[in-house]
Amino acid sequence: MTPKDDTTPLFTVGDLSAALGLLSRLPVPVNTELATSRGGAAAWAYPIAGLAIGVIACFVGQVALWLGLPASLAAGLIVASFAITTGGMHEDGLADCADGFWGGWDKINRLKIMKDSHTGVYGVIALVLGLGLRWQAVALLLVTPFWPALICVAMLSRAAMVPMMAHLPHARTEGLSHSVGRPQPATAWSAMGIAGIAALILLQLAALWLLIATLMATLACAQIARAKVGGQTGDVLGATQQITEIAALLTLVAVLA
Repeated sequence: MTPKDDTTPLFTVGDLSAALGLLSRLPVPVNTELATSRGGAAAWAYPIAGLAIGVIACFVGQVALWLGLPASLAAGLIVASFAITTGGMHEDGLADCADGFWGGWDKINRLKIMKDSHTGVYGVIALVLGLGLRWQAVALLLVTPFWPALICVAMLSRAAMVPMMAHLPHARTEGLSHSVGRPQPATAWSAMGIAGIAALILLQLAALWLLIATLMATLACAQIARAKVGGQTGDVLGATQQITEIAALLTLVAVLA
């Protein structure tokens, strides 16, 4: 990890647009030079990007319900909103990791498969199961006050990527994750703190179960990634977002629905 320059601020306003520009397809103006120089230091704002993405998805679902669509179809539009707003980047990471982790026999081969643009059987299965579980879980949550739940899930699942970036080495010497860089532990704690506090405010006691589920899912992703490729890549981070989102949604269904 690159030593931290004591003069580098922990937070800057530009980090918000950098996080949104990286994690979404929203047309936000990004100071490319500043974002590049900040690199992983801007990752504290990932849960804020999740907040924006979650609000858009909730609004889409709310409009669908106002128009009289059943919860199952409104949930499908919410899941579609998540994928469209992010350009499917996290789903792509999940599929690539499923193909590479279980289709390759060593680290080099797994990383090669993950970089391949083709999607194999493992990737297709992961996408189908991931989308299906998310769709069904969201549909069940729509019978509850769903805005706080979905916003917390969107924030926590993106905050989960930051400790992965901070504590796992890069598995390859190029790629999106490598270009962003590894954030300092303080950045990871900030991201988790922002998402955790938001969850406690919005969901109160139910947030405790949500935080436990997110933590367990993140640790599982970290252990699997370390065992399979020796660290993290952009695909690993995308898969982590998807796995933690699924774990969080299933937990909320058990607690709230």
